[in-house]
Amino acid sequence: MPRHAVSSCFVAAFALLAGCAGTPGAGGASAAWQPLFDGASLGAFAVTDFGGQGEVAVRDGALVLGIGSPLTGVTWTGEPPAGSYELEVVAARVQGGDFFCGLTFPVGQDHLTLVLGGWGGSLCGFSSLDGNDAAHNDSRCMRGFTDGQDYAIRVTVTPEQVTATLDGQPLCAIDPRKHALSLRPEVRLCRPVGLASFATEAAIRTARWRPLAR
Repeated sequence: MPRHAVSSCFVAAFALLAGCAGTPGAGGASAAWQPLFDGASLGAFAVTDFGGQGEVAVRDGALVLGIGSPLTGVTWTGEPPAGSYELEVVAARVQGGDFFCGLTFPVGQDHLTLVLGGWGGSLCGFSSLDGNDAAHNDSRCMRGFTDGQDYAIRVTVTPEQVTATLDGQPLCAIDPRKHALSLRPEVRLCRPVGLASFATEAAIRTARWRPLAR
């Protein structure tokens, strides 16, 4: 049975964590968002050489990842986020039946990938925890996605917690100190920050990050 039910205790803890993570230090102000994608060009993103990747293009203000065999993606070549930060992506599945957003990001000296819509179109979670990908660890959850609809994904990283929300609602959360973090071999090329889709056309409209005051 899919482990997609989120307990009320988890929701409460998640909300408390999100509030704490987004609160600036005393007398401080929230840091400005720093765009990774400007809606007009690849900028500091480079096409990831997976081999068999589909077309990558900017069309109508969106970064379009064409259907690959199986992966298509881009990797950030600029200065990556570090320490405590938030990373936000707005993405849509245009067509296809697998993940439309594989968001790879740093957690301290390690990396994780947040998968949205994998393994048949609805599985989400962090990959990998203790050597287990998102289909086989406790971050696994199921969500339905409508083709052509934009979804807002936000990842919050601190030394104590890594959380993800989908359209402002809790999706998954882990304590990175309690797990060995790693990437599946095929997405290691996405380090330090990358976006990828699997046999699926995706449209990325926003990609940005901001540091968090601690």
